[in-house]
Amino acid sequence: MSEPTWEQITYFRPDEFRCRCCGEERMSLSFILTLDDLRTRLGFPLHISSGYRCPWHNDQVSTTGFNGPHTTGRAADVLISGEDAFRLVTQSSLGGWFTGIGINQKGPHDKRFIHLDDLTAPDHPRPRLWSYA
Repeated sequence: MSEPTWEQITYFRPDEFRCRCCGEERMSLSFILTLDDLRTRLGFPLHISSGYRCPWHNDQVSTTGFNGPHTTGRAADVLISGEDAFRLVTQSSLGGWFTGIGINQKGPHDKRFIHLDDLTAPDHPRPRLWSYA
């Protein structure tokens, strides 16, 4: 199966996933197509707060350093809180499309997010669902 194209993506645009420091956009379109399908199932918009991050930017904003999930183009943070966050986590878990679901629901509602990625690490298992401290 070939990599999808942006024309197949219904709800998202490339600029939503660009690195905040350099403007690069190196997202996997198959990952974004999965987000698109999730958006369809949920029936409400998903606002992306972080998509691709170049290694330098990721090192500045994340404890995962130069090699975090966002540097792969297969991770995104969705700004969401309350009942919608619960529905997002439930649907993401049930579908099995995402191997990483991080929950940050503390602080102001406009800063709360759910991290989603579809990374695999067969040689060292990672948590499927976690909460940020």
